[in-house]
Formats: sequence, structure tokens, C-alpha cells
Amino acid sequence: MPEGLKTLTRYTIEEEHRHPGSSGEFSGLVNVVATATKIIANQVTRGAIVGSRRKLDTIANDIMVSETQWTGHLSALLSEQMSGAQPVPDAHRRGKYLLAYDPLDGSSNIDVNLPVGTIFSVLRAPAGSGAEPSDADFLQPGTRQVCAGFTLYGPATMLVLTTGSGVDGFTLDREIGAFVLTHPRMRIPEETTGFAINAANERFWERPVRRYVHECLDGIDGPRGRDFNMRWVASLVADTFHILTRGGVYLYPYDTRPPQRAGQVALLYGANPIAFIVEQAGGWATTGGDRVREVVPTEVHQRVPLIFGSRNEVQRIEHYHSEPEEGPRFDSSLFGTRSLFRPAGRANPV
Repeated sequence: MPEGLKTLTRYTIEEEHRHPGSSGEFSGLVNVVATATKIIANQVTRGAIVGSRRKLDTIANDIMVSETQWTGHLSALLSEQMSGAQPVPDAHRRGKYLLAYDPLDGSSNIDVNLPVGTIFSVLRAPAGSGAEPSDADFLQPGTRQVCAGFTLYGPATMLVLTTGSGVDGFTLDREIGAFVLTHPRMRIPEETTGFAINAANERFWERPVRRYVHECLDGIDGPRGRDFNMRWVASLVADTFHILTRGGVYLYPYDTRPPQRAGQVALLYGANPIAFIVEQAGGWATTGGDRVREVVPTEVHQRVPLIFGSRNEVQRIEHYHSEPEEGPRFDSSLFGTRSLFRPAGRANPV
């Protein structure tokens, strides 16, 4: 390891020392989660050997459970692969934290060798109830998170982490088998000239989103007066890391396609941890109408729209949602010019 680099273990211990009276449980939990993601990273790099995407999803989930539930730090776990909260077995001591996670975000990219990752959120378990942990324990708004992070399994394995005092990025040094601090105090520029959205869904977008995207695509000749770049990886962790390092906006907005549902991104183990990280890096995260971290969950697998990134751009999109009837009219007729890449028509406005 190059001289001067700090391991995640040292980093978490030093953070504990800044809080007199800390028990060490929290730093222990962070390091256990990091160990689980290192094991998952090894399985992901062997993806073609291990098997299908579904199998890798299951393997990643099993790794996270087996590496964390015995440590005494957790009361219960929740993941995309579980139907509901999974209490830590009675055979193990139960701790004061809850872990919600997506074991393999972007797993549809496995077959084409694009980046995937693990997203996680740590909450405090309700104190003093004495009851068996349940789904209700996880139904806390994102403002109550004590830690959030994600691991990106790409050319390098990266761990991005916040405990509420900024955002730090770590790279897995495979020679020593440890995460080392390589991206301290990550910050998202307030302004950007890039955005990420799945343009194929344009016909389902609400007017504020179409307004924003069309203004960006009008470029230097449009109302924004500058050119924008558009991208889409279909991997939340990959787009988040791109925004953390280069700025930008990510949009997975509400759309009108059937079946009707409020959004596409899991609130507890997707939108909330990403929003926590983004806000701690100086950005902003919204559903379009509400701050993501203030949404009160009603069920553990609740999904929401998610728009986040450079603060000024996200707040512009929020403003457009506050005046949904403003802006240009868009043609939604079957043969209308509704493409992102051609001027919108005037007939049959929506």
C-alpha cells in the first residue's frame, strides 16, 4: 500500500475516537459490511463462471446475511431479495442497528459486463420495545439514517461512505485486501452540463421532466444557453459515482406507464442511502415534489421517483414540478414529432 494512505479500519477507528463514549459497535458494523462487499466483488468478477444474474443476486444476498447477522451489531436485516424484515436469529446476540440493502444493484448489466454494486443503509433499531424485530422497525424516513454507502464493482472496487459528516471514497487495494481512502471529502459541483435519463421512456414522462430534458437538448440555442451531454448506464451506483466525481443529474422520474405505481427506485435500500450520500456531498435529491429523505415509508419495498445530483439543476427540476402547466406544449399524437431529438409539435398538447 502506498505510504500515507489510510485504511477503512483506521478511518472508522479514528472516527470513533472523535466521539467519546462510543462503543465501537458502529465501526465494527461498517467494517463487517465492507468485508461482505469484498466477497461479493470476488463473485461478481467471476460472474460468467458463477452463473446467471438471478444466481448472483441470490449469492450476493446470502453473503451479506452470513457476514453480518452473527456479529452482534444488528437487530434485523432487509433486502430486495427478502419478502420482509429478517430478524437476527435467537442464536446470535441482537444489536442496536438495522441494515437495509440492495445486494446487487444493476444486476441486469452482468451479462454485458457493465458496472454493478451494493447499496446499503443503516438505521437505529427502536429502543426498549423488547418485541421481535419487524417490518415496522424499518419504516423510518431517510433523515434517521446513521450511515449510508455503496460499493461499485468496476475496473476498481470502490466503497463510498457517509456517516453524516461528508462523503469519503475508498478503493480496494487487492494486494493487502483492504479498502484505502482515495477520494476524501467528495463534493458535487452545484452546476453541471450533464444528465442521465432513459430517453426511451419519454412518452411516459410528466410535463416538468419533458420540459427540463428538452431545454437541455436545445443546447446553446435554447433557454439554458449551453450544451448538455446525455447518458444512461442503467446502474444506479455507476451513475451516482459519476455524479460524485464529475457532477451531473440523474432522473428516474414518475411516469404514467401501466401498471400505475409511484416510482421505480426502492426507497429504503436505494433512494434513501443515495440521497444521504448526495446531500452530504453538497447535492440534492427529490422525488420531484418532496425531499427524498423526508418521505415517510409505508411499506418496506416502497418505490419512489428519484432525481438527484448537482443542487442547482435538481432544484430547477423541483421548481418545474411546482408549476406543471408552465413551459412548452408537447405533441403526444401517434405520428407527432415527440422525439427528444426533434422539435416538439403543437398539435394535441399534453
